[in-house]
Amino acid sequence: MSSYAIISVGGKQYRVREGERLLVDRLAHGEGNTFQPAVLLVGGGGETQISPANVTVTARVVADVKGDKIRIGKYRPKNGYKKHTGFRASLSQIEIESIGGAKRAAVKEVAVKEAAVKETAPKETATKAPQRVVDEAAPAEDRVKGMPSGYEELTVAEVKSQSTGWNRPMLDAALEYEQTHEARKGAIAALEAALSAKEDS
Repeated sequence: MSSYAIISVGGKQYRVREGERLLVDRLAHGEGNTFQPAVLLVGGGGETQISPANVTVTARVVADVKGDKIRIGKYRPKNGYKKHTGFRASLSQIEIESIGGAKRAAVKEVAVKEAAVKETAPKETATKAPQRVVDEAAPAEDRVKGMPSGYEELTVAEVKSQSTGWNRPMLDAALEYEQTHEARKGAIAALEAALSAKEDS
């Protein structure tokens, strides 16, 4: 079962999946921009999480549109009072690009701090700093041996574009990590397609 999420946009809740498009009340982000709505629940794959802290949903505003016209008529019998008005709701069409784990922003922060330490600290401290960054940024329980470098921070679109250049061990490791941790439908499909292409060639 593919993963799904319940998100909150403009005070309303929506049940969404990757690649799905829906109409919501007009957003201020503007056409073509991406945003991350509040995630209330994530399900699928045999596990349901309520208000997950480590899962984000990325959505893109496809277009700002107008809803169907609603006509409103008022009249009072026997005195000739008639009034007609119309209304069209301002809406935004959004597309769900990815449902998955949050990008590890903390890794970048650690790298920046270590770079500052390297500039000001003695040489022996500076030579040990990069190894500490690797240890903190890539804990053994999160990574799968043979994965492409920086895979955890790739979006689904980046996985699709880069997977064609990876060798089979890298693709196998990335697919194992994706099935165990992220379970992103689009990324899994791209990795399986790349593996199939390797077998055909």
